[in-house]
Amino acid sequence: MAFAVPPSSWENGFREPSSGTPWAQSCDELAEIADDPDAYVPPPSKEIVTSPAHNEHGINVIRTWPTLYDGTNNPHGVPSWWKPANEVDVLIVGAGPSGLEAAASLARQGVSFRIIDKADGPLAAGRADGVQPRFLETVSMWGLAPEIHEEGPLIERTAIYKDGKKLIFNRSHQSDSRYRGLHIITQGQIERIFIRDLARHRTIVERSSVLAGYRIQPGQHGGNEHPISATIVNGSTGLQQEIRAKYIIGADGASSSIRKSLNIPFDGVSTDIYWGIMDCIFETDYPHAWVFGLYTQLDISHTGSIAALRQAQDPSFAESGGKVDVHSITPDEILQQANRIFAPYKLKFGAPLSWFAIWKISERVARSYSSPDQRVHLVGDAAHVHSVMGAFGLNASILDAANLAWKVGLAAKGLAEAETLLATYGEERRKHAIRIIQVSGTYLRFICGSELKVPDFTHLSKPEQVQPNTVLNGHSNGEATVDESESIGKDAKPKVNGVAEEEKSQREKDLEFLGGFFKSHGQFLLGVDCGYDESILAPPTPDWAKQPPALRVRNGVRAPNPRVCLGMDGSGYLYDKLQGPPRFHLVVFASSAAGREVRRQLGVLADTLRSPTGLFHRFGGAQLFNLVLVVKLLPFEYEERLANQPELQSLQKLGAQVVFDDRAPDEDAHTTWGVTHRTGALAVIRPDLWLGMSAPPEAVDGVSEYFEGFLRPI
Repeated sequence: MAFAVPPSSWENGFREPSSGTPWAQSCDELAEIADDPDAYVPPPSKEIVTSPAHNEHGINVIRTWPTLYDGTNNPHGVPSWWKPANEVDVLIVGAGPSGLEAAASLARQGVSFRIIDKADGPLAAGRADGVQPRFLETVSMWGLAPEIHEEGPLIERTAIYKDGKKLIFNRSHQSDSRYRGLHIITQGQIERIFIRDLARHRTIVERSSVLAGYRIQPGQHGGNEHPISATIVNGSTGLQQEIRAKYIIGADGASSSIRKSLNIPFDGVSTDIYWGIMDCIFETDYPHAWVFGLYTQLDISHTGSIAALRQAQDPSFAESGGKVDVHSITPDEILQQANRIFAPYKLKFGAPLSWFAIWKISERVARSYSSPDQRVHLVGDAAHVHSVMGAFGLNASILDAANLAWKVGLAAKGLAEAETLLATYGEERRKHAIRIIQVSGTYLRFICGSELKVPDFTHLSKPEQVQPNTVLNGHSNGEATVDESESIGKDAKPKVNGVAEEEKSQREKDLEFLGGFFKSHGQFLLGVDCGYDESILAPPTPDWAKQPPALRVRNGVRAPNPRVCLGMDGSGYLYDKLQGPPRFHLVVFASSAAGREVRRQLGVLADTLRSPTGLFHRFGGAQLFNLVLVVKLLPFEYEERLANQPELQSLQKLGAQVVFDDRAPDEDAHTTWGVTHRTGALAVIRPDLWLGMSAPPEAVDGVSEYFEGFLRPI
């Protein structure tokens, strides 16, 4: 929920409420530094209203700092260090979370870019407000996860009531990620964290700017040519700029002009489900009350509760047609409807509204995520939209951008077979979006009691083939099934011994649905169950029954992140060694590095990697590969072993980071990854933290063939 940071004092060593503006300098201080033009003076702040509608508690405002966050709209002018080029590798259109995530990745790859947005500044309030563990694992690569997950409260329980009776109240949102639970933070706060990060990389957002048009000249990928000519127009000043780029990333929202320019259909349906959304502090006797945003379904029909309320207040309402204009619905009307849903519990506003919106739910996915020549790509809402159920919008957008940015970066630098590699972006992420629509759509219809079928995109080839009334042929992999026998919201009829028989059976059906839903999709709701299909980036996983594997994690799934010892003075997680600029991570599980066979295989691996013609040097060395050695040893034991084992010495000379797998066998990294101790194993983890492939350490030639499928030798 967006609110102004209250003034505070730490005079007593802890935070206490204060008065005034302690960050501002007094008149005496300003007078003292008047003759010192280089002394720091805090920039001016500005207050902005966060919600288009209000309640009896007044108007909510937040304090913002245009000098820090408004990019080219900085009232004091742009920073002297910002030098935008007229020729860049990538033009990012849209500075919401997906565009900013792409920018953060490209900045760390040394890829030149410019990022524009039509808004005058970052989002003030509203929209997304919860981030999944996989989101945090992704931004942890940039060192941004702590600031995000420490910002707000944590959701780790779910309560569902129906007709005033509790269906479930259980612990939820649990995974093996270090970031357990659903972390609450507003989208505006996330945007500001990214904006500060970009400033550290000498980049600002070009505000009040739109892409007026672009042209693409035919050309080969990977060269120095910039075949895209783009026209940027500043809506405030009218200034027009022509820039050239190699690629465009369209992060310009659900009504994406870039998607429309490519004539890509936005397949799907606009439902008849409307939701009223209010971010606010509520006072309530609800037994599981927290500070929360209220999302409630709205009945805007002629016979619905809002129409009935208006009829009671205005007898002429029916005579004027009795139709409820969605945009005329007020916060008080939504609160009254929420009280009917929450009955017998009561809700009332406890503070000014932070945000208010009426939202008609659409479920759509772009037919393609990229132009045929792979020069223009869509991310986030430009590529898919769906319901709020499951908190997928922001989270999926970040994963889109993380998937695309490392591929675009390699293509822009000429290190990849661009058309081959970039084609995998849409193949991987579009399937994920379709599953989101199926899962969140099924959950939505259960909560709303809607019998509208979830759209089926499975065999789509033409827009008119999207059938909103098609039952999905789903199974436990996450493609939800809508079963007409489990329709929700039927009227209760006869009672037996004071208990409605139909009500009892409906409750059983509700519990059965919820149990099956969370069992099938619980990890998907956290972003960690997101496997990709076989491709050049995820070759087929061998049949383990016929060919015992070096490790037991399937290609194309999230790379497990076990706890490890990082050195004499601390422990952490495997991902702690995978941070920094996007690279492929060659993770070598070496067991105790003592057995004859594992030592032999490590020797083969080390000899191949250090060879000038081996994959490590042939494809870019440390610029492209991060070598991590996981040993079942204590730090001092490894140091003793290192002195006498040349294979370990060779891996260290290649820059290998060493982590120590000192946990008990039932929870250590080798067990988590299913490693065969006799041989050890080599895991190829992609820059976006998915497993590409795995092999025994001696099978390094197979790993080289893997990279030959989409990388170019330097």
